[in-house]
Amino acid sequence: MKGILKCRLIKGVVAKPRVEFESPVDASVLAEVERVGVELSSVIAKRFGRSLAIRELDSGSCGACESEISSTANPIYDVQRFGINFVASPRHADALLVTGPVSKNMLVALKKTFAAIPEPKFVIALGDCAVTGGIFNNSYYTEGAVDRILPVALHIPGCPPTPLDIIKSLLVLLRQK
Repeated sequence: MKGILKCRLIKGVVAKPRVEFESPVDASVLAEVERVGVELSSVIAKRFGRSLAIRELDSGSCGACESEISSTANPIYDVQRFGINFVASPRHADALLVTGPVSKNMLVALKKTFAAIPEPKFVIALGDCAVTGGIFNNSYYTEGAVDRILPVALHIPGCPPTPLDIIKSLLVLLRQK
């Protein structure tokens, strides 16, 4: 005990003072998320009568789009409160969200996942690689963009698109359907 007290007296206070949490996102962005989210929630309730279930599949991306998808579910954006759930099984999904160009290794898995989703279903291509093939377009190890393999209802461009862009794009699609 004496050793601890001696060390404390010699070193002094080493802990930093507590700092209040500051959001890394601008307040105007948070207000926009709230506005768009409330409308999205209303559209989802009218269209599905429940939450929209999305199965996400990485068909060969770098991981940046997955990071932004994860951000949509974090406490800042929290799309689940607006009625969007990411599900583990394609059998529970209404939509397939695909990131990355379709690599040759993922082609069969992509087709099987799409086939396992019950009708009616739709496909969303998220990120430049999924939309156009991106920097991997015409590469020997990819099949190209998702729309060369599956019927895509929504293209969300960006490298990577922001969580707000993802939310807004889903709203635009669901308004049309």
